Amino acid sequence: MPIFEYVCRECNHRFELLLQGSAQAACPKCQTTTLEKQFSSFGVGATGGWAPSGGGACGSCGDPRGPGACSMN
Repeated sequence: MPIFEYVCRECNHRFELLLQGSAQAACPKCQTTTLEKQFSSFGVGATGGWAPSGGGACGSCGDPRGPGACSMN
C-alpha cells in the first residue's frame, strides 16, 4: 500500500495518506478531492532512488557532532 503526500488546492493543507485499493484521496481538513500529489521522501528513498541528506555535519544521519559521532558510521 503506497503512502502519498498531498497538498490541498482549496485550503493548502499538507498531509500524508495511505491509500488502499481504489480509494480516492480527500483532504482531512476540508474534505475536498482537489489535491496535488507530492513526491514522498519516504517512498522515493525506499526505492533506492533519491534520499534526503541528513542535513547535519555527519552526512549519514545528520548528527551535529560530526562524522563518527553516531552509530551509523
